[in-house]
Amino acid sequence: MGETADGGTDRAATRAWVEKHLAPGERITGSERLRGGWSSRMRRLDISGPQGGRSLVLRSFVKPFYVRHAPGLLTREADILGLLDGTGVPAARCVAVDAGGEHCDHPSLLMTLLPGRVEVGDAGARERIRLLAEQLADIHRVRVTDATRPRDYEAWTAPDRVRVPEGTGRPLLWRRAVDVLRREPPAYAPRFLHRDFHPGNVLFTGEGAGLRIGGVVDWVETSWGPADLDVAHCSTALALLHGVPAGMGFAGRYEETGGRLATGADHLYWRLLDALGYAPDAETLAVPWRELGRTDLTPGVLAERLETYVESLLEQFDR
Repeated sequence: MGETADGGTDRAATRAWVEKHLAPGERITGSERLRGGWSSRMRRLDISGPQGGRSLVLRSFVKPFYVRHAPGLLTREADILGLLDGTGVPAARCVAVDAGGEHCDHPSLLMTLLPGRVEVGDAGARERIRLLAEQLADIHRVRVTDATRPRDYEAWTAPDRVRVPEGTGRPLLWRRAVDVLRREPPAYAPRFLHRDFHPGNVLFTGEGAGLRIGGVVDWVETSWGPADLDVAHCSTALALLHGVPAGMGFAGRYEETGGRLATGADHLYWRLLDALGYAPDAETLAVPWRELGRTDLTPGVLAERLETYVESLLEQFDR
């Protein structure tokens, strides 16, 4: 694959594996790093052959933590992409997977390229949020069988694992929020969840009145659980990315599409279960956003938004 846009040189093993899964006569003619990812290295591979040119995407886990968990994560994603084929959800099609890194230099998944771009600017956010709500509701309508149902959801934090921000002027606020998580999880009607649905995993096409969602990516965490948890995750991201009102309003936009959520203390539980997982600074979300131009999202800005968001949740739902 030659020299990549991120300065690295692809090794022969990965190239050979990719080309093994191309159509006869096709070959790789270029490789470009795709921005916006955090857990994996994403590259667009340009392919040429007798039928013309096309592009594929190669997702590779290179960080030690993700390499260790790659067999489960990439196998799950490959299975989910197969399940979504034909559902109307705009997901990629899996071409091949080397979940254990037995053939490539790193565990990898080869898939089709989806149209669109990641949008994280504040301009136009209102319309994109409407589309996000509609798309998430569609995902939750995906039907599965006992054989195709994804794993049950996993909580990403717990009361004893929450890291209260150092230097906060409102320790009692955080204690109150953590106490909400000490109850048993509320009962729920299970749904098919993306589990990591947020603006960084959605591709947009068009402009203005022609704005559409071209694809939803990153299906490694797909789970079976409460719709509230997917809504909570996107709400947290929106609060950090566009400000607290954007995060607080997303659930309402979701319900406007026909989606159903819990109320009161039950809904609060799921919202805080997600939000408190990003204490104290939400760097895992912000690093790729800064790479895409949101250099204004400093640790200080993120900390203030997260704390204000937690306060707003308690004010609205803890009554």
